[in-house]
Amino acid sequence: MNLPNPLIPGFNPDPSIVKVGGDYYLATSTFEYLPGIPVYHSTDLVDWTRIGHVVDREGQLDSREVPTLGGAWAPTIRFHNGLFYVAVTDAMARGTLVFTATDPTGPWSDGLVIEGAIGIDQDLAWDEDGTAYMTYSGLDTVTGNINEHGGILQVRVDLEAGKALEEPRSVWSGTGLMFPEAPHLYRRGDYWYLMIAEGGTERGHSVSIARGTSPAGPFEGNPANPILSARSTDRPIQNTGHGDLVETPDGGWAMVLLGMRPKGMTRAFSALGRETFITPVTWEDGWPVVEPVRLNPRPGGGGFEDDFADAELDGGWIAVRRFPGAFASTEKDPGRLTLTSDGTSLDDARPAFLGRRQRYQVETISALVDAGSSESGTGTRTGTRTGTESGNGAGGLAVRYDETHHYSIETNGTTVTARARISSIEQSWTRAAPAGPLELRIETRQPEGGAGLSHLSSDTIALQAVINGEAVTLAELDGRYLSAETAASFTGRVSGVFASRGTVAFDWFRSSGREPS
Repeated sequence: MNLPNPLIPGFNPDPSIVKVGGDYYLATSTFEYLPGIPVYHSTDLVDWTRIGHVVDREGQLDSREVPTLGGAWAPTIRFHNGLFYVAVTDAMARGTLVFTATDPTGPWSDGLVIEGAIGIDQDLAWDEDGTAYMTYSGLDTVTGNINEHGGILQVRVDLEAGKALEEPRSVWSGTGLMFPEAPHLYRRGDYWYLMIAEGGTERGHSVSIARGTSPAGPFEGNPANPILSARSTDRPIQNTGHGDLVETPDGGWAMVLLGMRPKGMTRAFSALGRETFITPVTWEDGWPVVEPVRLNPRPGGGGFEDDFADAELDGGWIAVRRFPGAFASTEKDPGRLTLTSDGTSLDDARPAFLGRRQRYQVETISALVDAGSSESGTGTRTGTRTGTESGNGAGGLAVRYDETHHYSIETNGTTVTARARISSIEQSWTRAAPAGPLELRIETRQPEGGAGLSHLSSDTIALQAVINGEAVTLAELDGRYLSAETAASFTGRVSGVFASRGTVAFDWFRSSGREPS
C-alpha cells in the first residue's frame, strides 16, 4: 500500500483505530479544545473524513476550568457486540471515562466514570466470555498525585455500573524506559499481545510489545524491543510512538501512531505538534515487525474556504474550553461569522477564539474582518448596519499554541495591531488603517537552508494587513516560539479568528498550504 504520511496532519496526537467490517474509525486527543475527540472514517486507510466528535455538548467533559495540558487524553476506540466504545482520560477533571454509541457519527453517551481505575491512556479489550479488561498507565491526573507513576496497570471492569471489579494489578511495563504508557491489548492466534509506548513522548519515544496466553498475563517481552523508535536517527519523522495495530484491507497489518516533524538546522522545533502517521507491519515468529515511519506527504497541498453561508459552522472549527456556539454565530448576521467577546483576550483561558488545526508547514490564512468604525458607530457592509452592532469591536487572526504562546493581528476599525506573546514577554506593532472591513493575513514561511543562527528556526510567521490593495507586513516573527518543544503544551498550532472586544464580523476565511520545498 502507498500509505500517505502524515496520515492525518496537524494537531492529531495519540491516534487509536478500529476496523469494523470494511470500515476504519480513528480517534485522537484534543486536550482543552472543544468539540473534543474527533472521529475520522476511511475504507482504505488512505483517504479520511472527519465524521463527528465524541464530545459535542456540555457536560461530557469537565472542560471549563481544566488547566492547559488537561482535558481529553489518548482515547481508545473499540467495537464490541454492536456498540462503539471510546475509553479516555478527562485529565485533571472527571478522570477515567467510557463513551458509547451505536453509530460512530454520534450521538455519543454522556461518559461513564469508571471508579477504581485512576490513570491515563485507557484501553478496552474483551475475552471470549465477554469479560472487559481495562489496561492503563498508572499516572494519577485526578487526585493531585501526578508526580508518581505506577507503570502499566489492569483491572476487570463493569461497563454498565462504571466500576473496577478488582484492585488494579501491575502488568508488563516495558523494558525499563521512562513513562510506560499507551497500552493496547490484542488477541491474535494463541497469544494476547500487550503493546505499550515508553521512553517519553519526546525524542526517545518508542513502542514495545509483550505476549502471553491470558489477557491478564503474565507477559513475556519481545527480545527485539523496542519494535519502533526514531531516536538517534536522521529520519524526518521523530517522536514516533503511541501506536495502535490494525488489519489492512489487503489482509496485512499496519500501525497508526503519533510522530512529529521537527524543522530547523538542528531539527529542534516542531510547529504542528504531534500528528497521526501510519506504517506497515509484518509478523515473524509470532512477533510484529514494524517498518520505520517514512515521510510521504500527499501531493499538491490543500486549502479551506468558509464564506459562512451555512447556519451551522463547519466541524473543523474548534474553541478553547467552551464550544464555539458560546460566542460564535452565523445566524446573527446571515452570510457572515460574528464573534462576541466577553472581555477576554487571547491571554485568557477561554478566549473568543475560533480556530482550525494548521495542517501544512507552509501555510497562509486570511480573512475579511469588520470591527465597525469607532467614528461612525456602524459597520460599512453595503452601507447598512452590520453584526458588529456597536462599532467599538476589535478582532482579527491568530496563531495559537496556548494562552501564553500566540501571534495575532487585529483591527479595531481605524488601526491595525500585530502582537506577539511568548511566555511572559509581549510586543506589539500598530499603524493606521482605513475605516471599514480590512483583509488580514498570517503567512507561515519555510526557513532558508544553510547554517548559522538565522537557519535554526522551524519557520517564519508574517503578520499582514492588506491596505490600499497591498499586503503590508507589520511584523515578521520567529516561528520556533510557537512549536511543541517551546510551548510544551501537548497540542499544536491552531490558526483562526478571534474577537478581543465587542462584536466582530468576518465575511470569509481562507487557508492554503503546502509542504516545504
